[in-house]
Amino acid sequence: MGWLFSSRTRSELIHDLIQPEDNARASVRVVAHTLRGNVLWSVVEVTAKAEGVHKHLAPGESVRYIRCDLLQRSGGQWGYKDLDESVHPFYYTCPLRYLEMAKEVSSPEWRERVRAYHAQRRTPAAPAASLTA
Repeated sequence: MGWLFSSRTRSELIHDLIQPEDNARASVRVVAHTLRGNVLWSVVEVTAKAEGVHKHLAPGESVRYIRCDLLQRSGGQWGYKDLDESVHPFYYTCPLRYLEMAKEVSSPEWRERVRAYHAQRRTPAAPAASLTA
């Protein structure tokens, strides 16, 4: 999917992206979200009301997935590009706890890179070598 831009402010855009949606086919709600720079990470829960909403999801059943909304400003407008874990977004700042909140979709390599990103951040930097003259 491409980028969608509008005259909303960044705050208004984020507010809209995390709002629940309810229609005849499904209910969708964001159960957790966080902002890392211009990447909005969310855990989204979809509850089917009809057949065909999601693979192997019967009406009344729910599934959670990790969504990655890229945010960008262009020409005075804010826009977003929505991705999810299944497309292996090349962003790894997703909170670790989100991995436990959503079932693995089809991208174990992406999840491993998220874990590696956080492990690297927890590793203390090597002390600078002392200079002796």
